[in-house]
Amino acid sequence: MSSIFTDIDAETAVLILPELIMLAGVLTMILIPNLGDATMRIPLTTTRVPILFGGTRFATTSNPKMPNQIALATFGLALASAFLFLGDEGDVGNTLHVDAFSRIFTMIFTAALLLVSVATTHRLPARPKVTPPIESDSSARADMKVNALIDNRRQVDFHILLVTTGLGMSLMAMATNLFMLFVCLELASLSSYILVAFHKELDVGGEAGTKYFIVGSVLSAVGIYGMSLLYLWNGNLDMADLAASWDAMETMDPFAAIGVGLMLVAFGFKVGAAPFHLAVPDAYAGASSPVAGLLATASKAMGFVALMRLLLIVTMPVAGGAFWLIVLSIVAVVTMTWGNLAALTSDNPKRMLAYSSVAHAGYMLAALAAIGSGLADSDGTALLIIAVVFHLVVLVLFKLGPFLVLSMLETEGRSHQLECLHGLARRDPAVAASMFVFMLSLAGVPPFSGFLSKLLMINGIVNVSAGTGSLSSTSVMSWTQGVDPIFWLAVAIVLNSALSLVYYLRIGLVMFSEAPESERKLKRTGSLRLAIVGCALLTLLFGIGPMSESLLGIVSAAVDSFMGS
Repeated sequence: MSSIFTDIDAETAVLILPELIMLAGVLTMILIPNLGDATMRIPLTTTRVPILFGGTRFATTSNPKMPNQIALATFGLALASAFLFLGDEGDVGNTLHVDAFSRIFTMIFTAALLLVSVATTHRLPARPKVTPPIESDSSARADMKVNALIDNRRQVDFHILLVTTGLGMSLMAMATNLFMLFVCLELASLSSYILVAFHKELDVGGEAGTKYFIVGSVLSAVGIYGMSLLYLWNGNLDMADLAASWDAMETMDPFAAIGVGLMLVAFGFKVGAAPFHLAVPDAYAGASSPVAGLLATASKAMGFVALMRLLLIVTMPVAGGAFWLIVLSIVAVVTMTWGNLAALTSDNPKRMLAYSSVAHAGYMLAALAAIGSGLADSDGTALLIIAVVFHLVVLVLFKLGPFLVLSMLETEGRSHQLECLHGLARRDPAVAASMFVFMLSLAGVPPFSGFLSKLLMINGIVNVSAGTGSLSSTSVMSWTQGVDPIFWLAVAIVLNSALSLVYYLRIGLVMFSEAPESERKLKRTGSLRLAIVGCALLTLLFGIGPMSESLLGIVSAAVDSFMGS
């Protein structure tokens, strides 16, 4: 990977500017906190010259808040540069291709990581000076000082992991070679495994991280084995070359079919598809809320990029339907149904949102399965891809938003029981109203962006399949029997969305009708509260009016570049 960043001219530097910014952010966080007044004596003289590293650290650079500030600046600049150069296109070496499609995913990743960094400001606070309450006993005061010292020393580690995750995700979105894709995918995944287990205040953190790492590592090994079979079959892992060989096959080669199947297992875990999702609820419940929100948004988007590259570029669905059509359709229905049914029985908000995330993966898998049916023309295919990408974009707002709310509760040591949300409207009306907006959008209630994204997916599936039935003048039953089975994927999305209303409205009910355990106001977390309210407003604005049309235009242009490649 180091060769990517060597011999870079100005034009190439602009193409990969967000990645260069993140790389600079990692180096800055490594170097700046270690700056000090150390000096070195010139041999055979009494003259000493400053070497800057070591000695007593400078007051400015030793500020424990600096890593968070660097991370905020890094993700903010990377997001802005990805947006400003959204239309640029070009190759970087032989394994990376920058276009509007890869850049819109860079925006998804950096926006999610920016919100996570804002939440971390309060969830993992840096405290240069600790002043315990006067009324606390000496033991409590000592514990507070020790905890503050530990939090301060963990700042650099945590934020380096965040930036490394973003760098791996962004490079993966540009990969045109399966080997490069897997290397970048694992760079992001290994960082996320550590982030899940990073907070050790509760025993569940280490347990969740261990489970997530073991399951993720095993399934990654399965995917790499599948990739090796593709290499044995084709002799090259370049996606364009694989696509050409796949198109030239007269009969299905076992190496090719098994290789793709094994890679689907690995990517199924990344997106949280059943039955490969079993470690996901534990990971969400054990991780801190900001990290769980990162898994539910940016990590899920990363998995779907990999899936779309493999399914829609390498295996190229044909008129007769892709060989993975039936399997993916079944997995989509099982995933959305299993996720919603499991969420109904959960009393842990983070676990409930984890199963909700599984269900949303099922909705998007249904759209990909409709593309694999071979019934869609180029316009129908574009519509379905637009629906998936648009859903992943707005998911950053109304899926990460609830985890930001739970981050506020975690500053009080709460968030693992539904009772923690009781009476939230009395304690903080603005935060409770925002949380309710997120729940309605997740359920697909108009006029929020979650409704629009689900409507696009349902419309795309119906567009592709509804015309296959023969509607007689006497009976609708003949049409339902003659329609392509893909149509029922749209029905499954509608029914599961209705089912999900039960547990989403349950959260709204306890916030507004139950008595709170404490009447005390939530802690003053200005930037985090502003992020929550901002996400709620954008959830509404991206569902109706000109802002939704503008965002759809950006997504449509990105999908055009994907289909053109």
